This record gives sequence, C-alpha cells and structure tokens, in this order.
Amino acid sequence: MEEKSFYVKDSIIILFGTALYAFGLVNINIANDLAEGGVTGITLILLALFNIDPAYSTLLINIPLILIGGKILGKHAFYYTIIGTLSLSAFLWIFQRFPVSINLDHDLLIASLLAGLVGGAGSGLIYRVGGTTGGSDVIARILEKNFGVSMGRSLLLFDVFVLTLSLTYLDVKRIMYTLIVSFVFSKIVDSVLDGAYSAKGMLVISNCSEDIGEVIMAMLERGVTYLSGTGGYSQIDKKILYVVVSPSEIIEIKRIVHELDPKAFISVTNVHEAIGEGFTYAKPEKKLFRKIPKKET
Repeated sequence: MEEKSFYVKDSIIILFGTALYAFGLVNINIANDLAEGGVTGITLILLALFNIDPAYSTLLINIPLILIGGKILGKHAFYYTIIGTLSLSAFLWIFQRFPVSINLDHDLLIASLLAGLVGGAGSGLIYRVGGTTGGSDVIARILEKNFGVSMGRSLLLFDVFVLTLSLTYLDVKRIMYTLIVSFVFSKIVDSVLDGAYSAKGMLVISNCSEDIGEVIMAMLERGVTYLSGTGGYSQIDKKILYVVVSPSEIIEIKRIVHELDPKAFISVTNVHEAIGEGFTYAKPEKKLFRKIPKKET
C-alpha cells in the first residue's frame, strides 16, 4: 500500500513536470523559433520542415527507444519513462490547441532565459523522482552499456548533432540563443535536483576541536560531528570537526575558529543535500548580540 502511494506521488510530480516542460516548449521555444537539443530538437526539426506535430513525433521516436532500452532502464525507471513520454505527448497536443500568448516584445534573450527556466524546472521535477521523458537519455544509456561511451559525452555529442541539423531551418543567431537556453536549463535542473538547497560543509582540523564545537553549538545552534584523524607528517591523532551551515554563517565560524586556534586548518565544501535522523537544515533564529564564551582556565 505504501509503495503504491509512493508511485502515485511520483507520477503526479512527473505529470506536473511534463506539463511545465511542454508549456515552455510550445509557448516559448516554438513561439520564438528557438531550437532544442536531444530528441525534442528532432521533433522541432520535423515540425519546421514537414509540419509534423511534436505531440505525435515524440511518441513515434520515443516509444521504440523505450522498448529497446527497457531492460537497461530498470522497472521503476521504465514505468516512470512511459508516464513521462505519454504525458509529454499529451500536453504538447493540448498546449498547441490552446496556446498562451506571452508578450516578450520579440526579445530573444528574455525568451531564451525564460525557456531555460521553465524547461529546466519541469525536467528537474521529472528527474528528481527518477523519471525521464525518454529520448536521448535512453540512447545514452544504451551506448554506455553496449559501447562503453559515457553518458555525458554521448548526450553532448547528440545535442551538438541535433543543433547542427537545426541550421536547416534556423539561422546561427537563433542557434546561439538556444545555447543560452541549454545553459540556463542545466543550471535550473541542478537547482531543482538539489532542492534549492544552499549549504556548506566545513571541516576544521585543530588542537581545539572540542572547544570550537562547543562554541558553534552554543552560538549558532548547529550540530557538529567529530571525526578521528591522524596527521600525515606529525602522526598525531586529532579530532576533526565537521559541521553543515548556511553560506552566511561561514564568516562567523571562521572568526570563532581563528579566535580559539589561529593555526587551525579549515576546508569548505558545497553540500547538495543533507538527510538523516535528527538533522533538519533550518536556519536558526538569529540573536542580536553574540559573544564567544570565554574558556575557563
């Protein structure tokens, strides 16, 4: 029962994501003569050259690919990809029959940014639950499994190939604006997959790790973790402090560390997601005045 509700929830997210993606494709990309990469780009070429509805060409191209790559995709991905492909085709059909006019004053830059934003948000939601809309993703997985070609390389080559073909109906100017779409698209997809999660992980190597940890827990209300480490040169065992904080708190932690141990080593890394019992990444309530408590001697 729980697994069934899990499928239903993911399916709803995929439907919403494909609706958003289809809306952007019809009302922004097609309306402003912007190309696309991947299989979607091929459907736009077929529309421009042969007036074939993308709603139909999406099915004609994707369904055979999905059936061929069924074993590679796995049970869940196969099921979600079928939903994604069918719903994308359906929404493309609907939005072409009931278009929405978006007045951008013929500004291709704004159109490119908006196309990347909407398309990236829709695709990000689909990818977030493990779904795809078929197409180049399936081709890339087939090439990786059978020929050892990495997915990143095959996806890039396929996009370059499709954009080159798009020159048959678009000029270089619009192709260059399409590259802006692709850049914004990738950034938005990453943001959605990361859950718009903005955090930093900090490693502090110091002889005063416990003192530093106590101050961070008291002043910033952040939990800390102590890891065991040994100095490569000194061969001395040390406690390494690890803490996840918001970017705005990095300066404050650096100040705390410097005051307690000016010789401490600090490493700051990006944190894409934090999951675990007892951990909630919520920004603590800020106090007006803070002082570092003095260590009793």
